[in-house]
Amino acid sequence: MRVTELFPTLRNLPRADKLKVMQFLVTELAQEEEPALAPGATYEIWSPFDSHEAAHKLAQLLESEQPQA
Repeated sequence: MRVTELFPTLRNLPRADKLKVMQFLVTELAQEEEPALAPGATYEIWSPFDSHEAAHKLAQLLESEQPQA
């Protein structure tokens, strides 16, 4: 079946069903685009905890943004 053959059927669907079709398609596209997370796998994430360099840069930025008296 060609997608152009689906258009008349989709056009005649009630609004709620059209939204369900959209949700289905968006979910399908997202699954194709994003790598899936494996159940039980461990993933490394970055955290600013104990990042003294980041704290120093933030302090510098905040000091530069303070209004001059």
